[in-house]
Amino acid sequence: MYLGLDLGTSGVKALLIDADQRILASATGALDVSRPHSGWSEQDAAAWIRATQEAVGALKASHGRDLAAVRGIGLSGQMHGATLLDAADQPLRPCILWNDTRSHEQAARLDADPRFREITGNIVFPGFTAPKLVWVKDNEPDIFGKVAKVLLPKDYLRLWLTGEHISEMSDSAGTAWLDVAQRRWSGELLAATGLDESHMPGLVEGTAPGGTLRGKLASEWGMGGGVVVAGGAGDNAASACGMGTVGHGHAFVSLGTSGVLFAATDAYLPNPASAVHTFCHALPDTWHQMGVILSATDSLNWLSGVTGKSAGDLTQQLGDDLKAPTGVTFLPYLSGERTPHNDAAIRGAFVGLGHQSGQKELTQAVVEGVTFALRDNLEALKAAGTTLDRVTAIGGGSRSRYWLKSIATALGVPVDLPADGDFGAAFGAARLGLIAATGADPVAVCTAPDTAETIEPDGGLADAYAEAYGRFRALYPAIKGVTP
Repeated sequence: MYLGLDLGTSGVKALLIDADQRILASATGALDVSRPHSGWSEQDAAAWIRATQEAVGALKASHGRDLAAVRGIGLSGQMHGATLLDAADQPLRPCILWNDTRSHEQAARLDADPRFREITGNIVFPGFTAPKLVWVKDNEPDIFGKVAKVLLPKDYLRLWLTGEHISEMSDSAGTAWLDVAQRRWSGELLAATGLDESHMPGLVEGTAPGGTLRGKLASEWGMGGGVVVAGGAGDNAASACGMGTVGHGHAFVSLGTSGVLFAATDAYLPNPASAVHTFCHALPDTWHQMGVILSATDSLNWLSGVTGKSAGDLTQQLGDDLKAPTGVTFLPYLSGERTPHNDAAIRGAFVGLGHQSGQKELTQAVVEGVTFALRDNLEALKAAGTTLDRVTAIGGGSRSRYWLKSIATALGVPVDLPADGDFGAAFGAARLGLIAATGADPVAVCTAPDTAETIEPDGGLADAYAEAYGRFRALYPAIKGVTP
């Protein structure tokens, strides 16, 4: 048996598979996010351990015999978080999360240093780890002076699981300290932020062993000795492993809290000017490109909170038949934006409201606004040299057929729906645990699920969508000039 642990923003998911990759059970431990100031987003590392214990404890209660047979564990995690540890491996402050934008000034300073884009192949975004450390250095110098190790969230979980300071390439590529082409830490970039390689964990590939489960935990969970913990992956690369998006040109669109358009590549193809992320993949000698928007289903959740209707009820009101845009446009920049704007200060807007604009029109505008932001990502990927022929849809938002039809029409490519099953980050992590424990061929393990259905672009609405996308594109520079 093999266990996948996915440390997300809202919870830790534990998923059990057998040697044939059949899913046996899953369980989740909940997490909360603290937002003490505008633009801040934090979590206590102790909460990750509590949530993991809760999730694995539920599996032990329901599938104790299967859990006892686990031989490999894979890790997936929310990226970019800054978990700062002292010399005794104790957290010095709450972890600064991926969607925290407080370090936008520090990010701009680092990005102005040409070495960062040259070595990492990426813009230094405010959500990345390196500018967070510079913010701590500028604003909490006593804490910065005590930092002995900087770990990404899933790698703090690994430290608890194994006692090892280890990370892997896909997650580390989102720190702004990794030489992404050479797949190693850059001493030059670390020095530019007041750190050195002693502050960093060791690096392994995502498919390689990255520690062994501590005997105390193995005994507590009813497992035997020698349980291998794989290097694992950042959440998007783990989802790609779960979806079989590991070969050149394979792509998925993820409608989760954030939105992602992800394409696997067999070469390092950076183009930081496009604001596309170019990261290492979890498999050796592979990379990936992705565009990222910060508020995908979060935009619909925001509208849900305002209207008092669930997100599912809101999208259900739209029906299944795609409609032409109404002229109401929504900009989904509720917490800034990454691709293509790299703008932490920008905020969202409704434009084109009239007396006839009701709840249904606002919902349609929110769906279209997120869709057009993903179209921005597609254009950025094209500028970086990646062309997509089709995408597979994953994430909670993919349950809305209307949304998927909107995406297919806006992107102009077919959208495949996988057959029933859980192919997300926890499943990808479990696959990595299997590979690390058995030495199996990663490509043979990370296969794509069957396609249950394909949603084609609606050619009859292509012109209307193109016109609405043009309005969407014109609004960012217009509101940027008036955003406080």
